[in-house]
Amino acid sequence: MHNTARTALSASYFDGSSGKAHAVLLQQSGDVLLVFDAAPSPVTLTAVSAESAVKRSVPLNEVQWPERTRHGRRVAHFKSGGSVQCNDNAAWDSWCKSSGHRDSVVVNMQQSWRWALGSVAVLVVAAVGFYAWGLPVAARAVVGVTPLRVDVVLGEASLSTIDTHLMAPSAMPLAEQNRLRAALTQTLSAMPAGSVPAWQLVFRKSLIGPNAFALPGGTLIMTDELVTLVGADAQVLTTVLAHEIGHISHRHGLRLVVQAAMLSGVSSVVLGDFSTLLVGVPVLLGQSSYSRDAEREADAEAVRILKAARISPAVMVTLFEKLEQFRLDITRSPTSTASKNTTNPDKNDTTASEKEPSSALGIAFASHPADAERIAFFKNAAQLQLDSPP
Repeated sequence: MHNTARTALSASYFDGSSGKAHAVLLQQSGDVLLVFDAAPSPVTLTAVSAESAVKRSVPLNEVQWPERTRHGRRVAHFKSGGSVQCNDNAAWDSWCKSSGHRDSVVVNMQQSWRWALGSVAVLVVAAVGFYAWGLPVAARAVVGVTPLRVDVVLGEASLSTIDTHLMAPSAMPLAEQNRLRAALTQTLSAMPAGSVPAWQLVFRKSLIGPNAFALPGGTLIMTDELVTLVGADAQVLTTVLAHEIGHISHRHGLRLVVQAAMLSGVSSVVLGDFSTLLVGVPVLLGQSSYSRDAEREADAEAVRILKAARISPAVMVTLFEKLEQFRLDITRSPTSTASKNTTNPDKNDTTASEKEPSSALGIAFASHPADAERIAFFKNAAQLQLDSPP
């Protein structure tokens, strides 16, 4: 900044040793900022009067110019101590411009609503991309270097919690349980050696309706209610369990735990401790999306298992049909809240056991892709299997 402009600016000077303000005039001369005692004369000074009235001479490289903001007084600090301030922002900005000072690109961007709006848009796109792709990739990487023993420990802890709060011992005869285990063993035997993870199948009487799911570490849980729903059809139940084997193969349980932890951490950093609810909402939304992706991966694995065992993937469609009928039956049930008179809340009061099947079914299947999408997937896989040479 080698501008030799003679324009001076009225300002207040603080010497850094006291809080007293001194009325001064500022002028830039070459690479030096001159501070003059204020005089009643006009703001254009001659070189002679400038020398005689000079109060302080500061090299420009020792002057710190804070970023200009839309509001607040203008100020410049001296590295050796002291500062100058000006209450007339417009006059300060005009003086800086005439003296050769220019705002940085960042300051100009901060002062532009277009740049601000564009920055917000970029941030939103980046956040969405991080949710949709960044976190799943990071979670896969973390799971990839995590020992399988972690899955086992997590699965054991989960099973203990489930048995305490959601499940009761199975009422199914042991012979029937062994028959279904043998059917799954037979189906998986067609897979290449080493391609099927360790697993164990357990049965429970459920408080969450007909369902089957996999825990980290290889435990498959099938409810008595699901067995009853499909008439104990071993082939249908085997296709369901093939899907759950897919979850174990891809370590979805541990991956979702890792993703949930990452989402919580990122949400906490962005939102701070402002609200536990606000932090939890992104976690729930993101985790639901990732669960749907996991279901699609597990469906693909199930198709591979069924094709290897020469079982048509179309068998899975039977499950969806049974579940849809189950939903309809619950909706039409006299104890269902959906079928009650909503104009009288007292009449809609039901016991927890009456509400449980409907609400639990919604929770159990909320993260799965739409049935229509999955039905189409399995039907298409079945058709491809028919069209393929034996």
